Amino acid sequence: MQRTRILTAVLALAAGLLAGAPPALGADAAKNVSITADTYTWKNARIDGGGFVPGIVFNRKERNLAYARTDIGGAYRWQQSSKTWTPLLDSVGWDDWGHTGVVSLASDSVDPDRVYAAVGTYTNSWDPGNGAVMRSTDRGASWQKADLPFKLGGNMPGRGMGERLAVDPNRNSVLYLGAPSSKGLWRSTDSGASWSQVANFPNVGNYVQDPSDTSGYASDNQGIVWVTFDESTGTAGSATRTIYVGVADKDNAVYRSTDAGSTWSRVAGQPTGYLAHKGVLDAANGYLYLAYSDKGGPYDGGKGRLWRYATATGTWTDISPVAEADTYYGFSGLTVDRQKPGTVMATAYSSWWPDTQIFRSTDSGGTWTKAWDYTSYPDRANRYTMDVSSSPWLTWGAHPSPPEQTPKLGWMTEALEIDPFDSNRMMYGTGATVYGTEDLTKWDGGGRFTVRPMVQGLEETAVNDLASPPSGAPLLSALGDVGGFRHTDLAKVPSMMFTQPNFTTTTSLDFAETSPNTFVRVGDLDSGPHIAFSTDNGANWFAGTDPSGVSGGGTVAAAADGGRFVWSPAGAGVQYTTGFGTSWQASSGIPAGAVVESDRIDPKVFYGFKSGKFYVSSDGGATFTASSASGLPSGDSVRFKALPGTKGEVWLAGGATDGAYGLWHSTDAGATFTKLSGVGQADTIGFGKAAPGVSYQTLYTSAKIGGVRGIFRSTDKGATWTRINDDAHQWGWTGAAITGDPRVYGRVYVSTNGRGVVYGDASDAGGGTDPTPAPTGACTVTYRITNQWSGGFQADVQLSNTGSSAWDGWSLGWSFADGQRITQLWNAEYTQSGSAVTARNVSWNGGVAAGSSVSFGFTGSWSGTNARPASFKLGEQSCTVV
Repeated sequence: MQRTRILTAVLALAAGLLAGAPPALGADAAKNVSITADTYTWKNARIDGGGFVPGIVFNRKERNLAYARTDIGGAYRWQQSSKTWTPLLDSVGWDDWGHTGVVSLASDSVDPDRVYAAVGTYTNSWDPGNGAVMRSTDRGASWQKADLPFKLGGNMPGRGMGERLAVDPNRNSVLYLGAPSSKGLWRSTDSGASWSQVANFPNVGNYVQDPSDTSGYASDNQGIVWVTFDESTGTAGSATRTIYVGVADKDNAVYRSTDAGSTWSRVAGQPTGYLAHKGVLDAANGYLYLAYSDKGGPYDGGKGRLWRYATATGTWTDISPVAEADTYYGFSGLTVDRQKPGTVMATAYSSWWPDTQIFRSTDSGGTWTKAWDYTSYPDRANRYTMDVSSSPWLTWGAHPSPPEQTPKLGWMTEALEIDPFDSNRMMYGTGATVYGTEDLTKWDGGGRFTVRPMVQGLEETAVNDLASPPSGAPLLSALGDVGGFRHTDLAKVPSMMFTQPNFTTTTSLDFAETSPNTFVRVGDLDSGPHIAFSTDNGANWFAGTDPSGVSGGGTVAAAADGGRFVWSPAGAGVQYTTGFGTSWQASSGIPAGAVVESDRIDPKVFYGFKSGKFYVSSDGGATFTASSASGLPSGDSVRFKALPGTKGEVWLAGGATDGAYGLWHSTDAGATFTKLSGVGQADTIGFGKAAPGVSYQTLYTSAKIGGVRGIFRSTDKGATWTRINDDAHQWGWTGAAITGDPRVYGRVYVSTNGRGVVYGDASDAGGGTDPTPAPTGACTVTYRITNQWSGGFQADVQLSNTGSSAWDGWSLGWSFADGQRITQLWNAEYTQSGSAVTARNVSWNGGVAAGSSVSFGFTGSWSGTNARPASFKLGEQSCTVV
């Protein structure tokens, strides 16, 4: 399941992810756009996981503080009270979309409030921007950024190795970062604010996956891949003296400094011929454990070894659990039990068939047991049971023959961590989810431990297309890697992805506007058909037949009445069919690779676009004629839709910064288009239920309007626009698809490239959350003004549960004394009436255990003075103010 998502839009990189004040609008732009006129509640349509999780990091000082990193979908923090993950990088904006790829995470064991993320998605030309190190002093609720002079590759080969970023456990102002692309080892001495190269580090690495790859994706040097401190060689406040560094070099994989990074040398006697994916130190016993593979991963790896290095004597010991000849995989996942020194675990990350393998030793690698083993081939005996009832789609609807089982224990298992405070809890990442157990030590007593998804809140799918029909399920999605889902309830995980066939990636889907039980989807599949149909609103599917030459999904359109279909697949020209694709005929007059859509009223009218030209068919897709419309984008980064309910009305979005770019409207079936003057750039267009008292459907777009990038809504045919997201909710790149809900005014579904399907409900449509129950017990509030400028300020609020009972939802109220107004607020919902403000929990932070706290932040306006609120109330109960 290769997840090399490449954005098709042309994106320009600009500096400044986190600005102190919101951007200003020019006078002309302000006439047709409102930046803060509406407050939206944003949630995910629950899928739970759906992508590769290459890293899990537990804080070594504070219990239950853990983080996860994803290759394209940002970083997350564990919320113990609800056992969910909280997204931390939703504030990454369009221009910095690459910063949603996280190549490494580091949690500060001296100051647990501090966390760092090394971000950047590709080291080749696919990501035009350099990488950065994000730093936070509030556990990821807000960030500052240090730009780097090179790129980082959160979605590059080798991304499961690491962690490349590490905080000195004795002097936490010192951090190290291993760089790819021959950029070497880097160090910060000011808590990540600035970075400089360690000039005397002797090896920048030399391993590349495929030197012949001209794209630069597989041919980049994977560089410095992990940094590990020996905390026993330092004291609090003084830099740790011994540091180990892993290098992507099969002959020289491990280096060490014994003088706090002043000098470095290759560790003598080390094994060669393999890459050291991980280096984990057990300081109590003086052992450095290393997991080796012959490849960089996360997909490849055919041989591997486990080694133990005695730090005091320099002795190397091969502690591999199986003979080298018996490996057909490499080792990567590696962890030690901090509560029980001598307990070590590792994964065979690249054992795709019949399953991944997990190994466990309680004697420092002297002997091992396996998570599963053969009894009499092909029968298996497992030390675990799998419970995927919370994410039932993890079975993939498969019925494999032994020795394969469903659900699998995993694949691409490069992240593996035992909770440093709890020997029973372990988490590990796979190519699709985070699995975990809370009774791990049953392994040692001969019992079975239970493996369950520990992934709620972590949404990591890449979205290619969205459909919200006028009846039936409210949402169907076309996704990378896991195909797509039919959501009958946005708050619940669907039981199964689309199957029969199960595309690895669904590239396009559509429904018949006047017969919405008829659906079609197309996608990619290694072997088998690339098109499927449904006659029950996407609940069940059956495969169609491919025309000759088809190699991929492309785009597809269903006639308004469902009686015919037009398909523009990869590998073949545009095709049309009547019925359900038992036979196809080539369309004429339209080039191969065109994007196709259907008129939503006339079943014989279809539209296409390719390389600046708009095409129209009035005979069911048999023949197309090029429109004489001019001034449209010359490239192919275009998405367009026909308006439901009106024949021949088309909206078209797209373009590039070096040419035509914006939003166009046609009322004559594409014969002519008018460009909307107020929209500088637009990449998607969608329709939803009209506003109360308005007849025309609501428009939604991911666009740049008035100089501001965002998600916008118009209720007056595009004459005026309202930005409905805010700077805390940007989700990187949102240019693949957008649609409103035809049944709920104000509801919009937004595609992301790694954060799943995000949907928003408008405050002016009554789309907020259910009433919040009033918590009981004592509370404390800390209110801090973190930044202030002329007319504006930023503040953080921490609400602590100092009582004896957990809260299941909270509502905090206060009043401003000097006329302050909130302009944006994140990690909570809010309302303000005059001076009175009420902030309420969102879905993922309502549960607050006794002794725990929850934080949110906001920006606001002020004049004259900016006094802090004197009192706060949790419901009707007064809180102590710190």
